[in-house]
Amino acid sequence: MSRLLEVKALTKHFGGVTAIDCLDFALEERELHCLIGPNGAGKSTFFKLVTGRIRPSSGTIMFRGRDITRLSSARRVQAGMSIKMQVPGIFPNLPVEQNIATALQRRLDRAAVRAESDRLLTFVGLEQQRHRLAGELAHGQKQWLEIAMAVGLSPALLFLDEPTAGLSPEETRHTGEMVLELNRQGMTVLVVEHDMAFVRQIARMVTVLHFGRTFARGTIDEIIAHEGVQEIYLGKAQDA
Repeated sequence: MSRLLEVKALTKHFGGVTAIDCLDFALEERELHCLIGPNGAGKSTFFKLVTGRIRPSSGTIMFRGRDITRLSSARRVQAGMSIKMQVPGIFPNLPVEQNIATALQRRLDRAAVRAESDRLLTFVGLEQQRHRLAGELAHGQKQWLEIAMAVGLSPALLFLDEPTAGLSPEETRHTGEMVLELNRQGMTVLVVEHDMAFVRQIARMVTVLHFGRTFARGTIDEIIAHEGVQEIYLGKAQDA
């Protein structure tokens, strides 16, 4: 495997508060990695920095060997990133199928869009909902629709920001199965999550943030057994 994403000495200040403190992070191609940590650990800030939603105070972000530190979010998507945010960013007044087609049109000609739409609808379990308005879907279905839209861009790196927020245990397991299958197909996935049952289901590697720094990094078993992690996170409140 080769390195897909590399963050060096990344720092972000908000006034007098340091949200990310000289953070180093690396992600290999085909890796499935979860980012966890307690409230205020810096997960959301890190996510926004890497995806270009905010600019760092200092440090560099390398993607596919290219410095993207100053690129816009749109340019990062063009470079091969795809992002599924915690709140679904769908087009509620368009049919489900058209939502997916809108994403696919960025990379496929009209003849190929229908076949790929069918494949993605089947993959996320929404083939029977293709003609419904996206705004009429249940919450979990909206989450899956946006995953399909993000995957439709055929990204080198898929970001998932708390993809199980508001889902039932059954829906969470289904989402985990989808993420695992995407990774088996060769997609690199970075997940910011607080649901530890979900993290246990999918994680290959886990990074724990605390006060904007890397507190621990390892396999899911190593993280669960880490006494310090148990103290700051696993043994306390499960929300992040």
